[in-house]
Amino acid sequence: MDLDPDYNPSFKAKINTKWVATVASIWIQCTSGSLYTFAIYSSILKSTQGYDQSSLNVVSVFKDVGANVGILSGLLYSSVTGRRRRCGGPWVVLLAGAIQCFAGYYLMWLTVMGLLPKPPLWVMCLYMLLAAHAMTFFNTANVVTAVHNFPNYRGTIVGIMKGFLGLSGAILIQVYQTIFRNRPTAYLLLLALLPPITTLLLMSFVTISQANEDDEKKHLNGLSLIALVLASYLMAEIIVGNIFSLQLSVRIITFTILIFLLLSPISVAISAHKEKSYRIIKYLLEQNSPEDEQHRSQAYFVDMGQSHGNYEELPAGADQGRDMNERRTPEWGENMNLFQAMCTTGFWFLFVTTACGMGTGLATVNNISQIGGSLGYTILETNTLVSLWSIWNFLGRFGAGYISDYFLRSLGWSRPLFIVVTLASMTVGHAVIASGLPGALYAGSVIVGICYGSQWSLMPTIASEIFGAGHLGTIFNTITVAGPVGSYILSVWVVGYFYDKEASDEGNMCTGTHCFTLSFFIMAASTFFGALVALALFFRTRNFYNNFVHRRGANTITG
Repeated sequence: MDLDPDYNPSFKAKINTKWVATVASIWIQCTSGSLYTFAIYSSILKSTQGYDQSSLNVVSVFKDVGANVGILSGLLYSSVTGRRRRCGGPWVVLLAGAIQCFAGYYLMWLTVMGLLPKPPLWVMCLYMLLAAHAMTFFNTANVVTAVHNFPNYRGTIVGIMKGFLGLSGAILIQVYQTIFRNRPTAYLLLLALLPPITTLLLMSFVTISQANEDDEKKHLNGLSLIALVLASYLMAEIIVGNIFSLQLSVRIITFTILIFLLLSPISVAISAHKEKSYRIIKYLLEQNSPEDEQHRSQAYFVDMGQSHGNYEELPAGADQGRDMNERRTPEWGENMNLFQAMCTTGFWFLFVTTACGMGTGLATVNNISQIGGSLGYTILETNTLVSLWSIWNFLGRFGAGYISDYFLRSLGWSRPLFIVVTLASMTVGHAVIASGLPGALYAGSVIVGICYGSQWSLMPTIASEIFGAGHLGTIFNTITVAGPVGSYILSVWVVGYFYDKEASDEGNMCTGTHCFTLSFFIMAASTFFGALVALALFFRTRNFYNNFVHRRGANTITG
């Protein structure tokens, strides 16, 4: 039987798929981690502006605040992606992020170059805040769109998106070492141009798709494999680069390989499109009535769209099929706005666990060089620890999402249980560092880095499941504020206080295990408390996961 000659998807239809949207989001995420490379350009800020270390730390604080307070990005996403917003979409959020990124870094570059008068410290802090705040817009648009496109694999897709963001710092460092080595001023200009240009080129492809496909797991596994290969390659490159002095020709070769690895996700989108086209053609060929082909093919697409109904369809907020006069309190799994979510114990349980997990993780990485110096590690060893942190961070972000998805769907394990496990493991990691034993900083930083990264994928995924996806961007960005709050308390009132107290008899420097022992035992106690709170969240939501999420996941597998 001949195919209907009218069946020939347009180019727009071929590229307007969830897989192309996912690849575009991945590429944007890969250029969005400029904040993880602050150490590269902080020295040029300090020297050209005449800052002391305290002033530079103030700029760094504004960087952390901008990167973690993303409530505005969540509100914007909810307002431009509703059902009635015909001209809106995630691209609006990405565009807002691109504008902020360019403005912040470009003004910093002009200042460093002397093209603008030397500003007061608070103005430079404003520049840094603007550049850092852009990352929340990139992250919100990419992560929330991915959750809507893959509602049955939320943990996996959030892990992929957060994982590539975690790797972006290492990727940008390779760009710097290959092209802009020892030129931090030029690197600042790169940060003002590369993320915004990448976003402007790709933002139109980041769209929400209602279609639910049978082989999503297969292609998500393909993206996961690419992420693992990329992380392994970057880890090897970091270790070799810190041990040996690589020639420029070698760096160019390794950088070229990195570019090909970054381009490889498009192969997954192409494969998904080919398999989908094959299924459609096969479906059409199996029809008995040629005159009904067009009608049945349309029905096929309708079925694909309707099969998305395992979770919320679009981030429109309230269910439009619900009685508008109904004013009852939403239950777990229904779309809640920020105020409704904040009225639940689940929100505050997540807030506390985030403060404990992300707060202690940030405090650790912010002080890891100083810890290494106190314990007698060489500069090379501490630099390697800092560089490898991004790899452990990635493994936590990706692994927690993927593994929690697997156990949720196959064994029905409630996802909050994995917060319990990771925070308990983090307690062990902090205790290992506190011991001061030979090699303890290496082992402890691996444990803490992986468990810290896991919070970045577990928290947004759990938030999307118990509060709905309607206002996910606003809700998870509000919870994320707990991270820098916890970090500030632990870094200033705990780590900084006890370090200065121990160093008072030795000058400004403290040497020995006693410099950080008590601080890390306090952080171990903090994560243990967080694990207990996560355990309460587990019991609070256990019935919901057993009767709702797991049942729907099982239906997807069998269906």
